[in-house]
Amino acid sequence: MEKQEFTITLYTENSVGLIGRISGIFSRRKINIESLNTSPSEVEGIHRFTILINETEEVVRKLCRQLEKQIDILKAYFNTDDEIVWQEQALYKVPANVVTEKVYVERLLRQYGASTVVIRQDYIVFETAGHREEIDRLTEELNKYGLIEFVRGARIAIIKNSAGIHEKVLEFEKREPSPELIENEYLDKRDDVFTM
Repeated sequence: MEKQEFTITLYTENSVGLIGRISGIFSRRKINIESLNTSPSEVEGIHRFTILINETEEVVRKLCRQLEKQIDILKAYFNTDDEIVWQEQALYKVPANVVTEKVYVERLLRQYGASTVVIRQDYIVFETAGHREEIDRLTEELNKYGLIEFVRGARIAIIKNSAGIHEKVLEFEKREPSPELIENEYLDKRDDVFTM
């Protein structure tokens, strides 16, 4: 099998130390994480990790099974680029005089859908979103005009053929409803219970 790009989507509880345990699983298998994004999901209390790796399908399948064994990970999915809608975001800091004096740079930024974030006397910050190749091409072009600073955000992705985790949570709640919360019956009788 040949290595290729896979996007792993994890739905997890939001618990301390989870990111360390997840990265440990990748480290032990000598798998490099190309991109990592965490955010709340569409369900309150459930977080979503989007992880980009370059590996064979067999290794990714085993990796997802191992990840799902972790107590705080509810579900792990893996997908190829064809099975998801994905974007990356980038910020560019460009000298202000380059943008105001060079019409080509202004056209270039418009062509890539860049929008202005900050305008200062000495520099302008633009943001854009797109696929890595598009961001790389714009970065390469802006380097010719004195790009001051560049930063790329992690991949964010939505699985095309998925109802998300929300449907699964609702289905689970129907099958196994959570027990009613029972208050401690001795809470109001503290003096009667704890006497010496």
